[in-house]
Amino acid sequence: MPVIAKSTLLFLLAGLFEIGGGYLIWQWMRGGRHWGLAVAGAVVLMLYGVIPTWQPAHFGRVYAAYGGWFVVLSLLWGWGVDNIRPDRFDLIGGLICLTGVAVIMYAPR
Repeated sequence: MPVIAKSTLLFLLAGLFEIGGGYLIWQWMRGGRHWGLAVAGAVVLMLYGVIPTWQPAHFGRVYAAYGGWFVVLSLLWGWGVDNIRPDRFDLIGGLICLTGVAVIMYAPR
């Protein structure tokens, strides 16, 4: 698998785990749901911590780039799970973030 494709997949997986784990804890704390969701969320967040270690770049670069992916994935999560559709400014901001990701992670050095 090409490096960019593998890296993108890892960012998507990390986002799913981080946002999903945070969402489970949110449901427990703010939604009054069962404490088992908090435990599940904690486990998922721990797994999120492992996934970025599989990226080809160093820690600082990976986490800086992940910030851009986190913005976009959070908007998508809000749309898909909470039914809050991103507006044009969300989409423009997300595109700017992904442009930053591309520069940080994949620019020739």
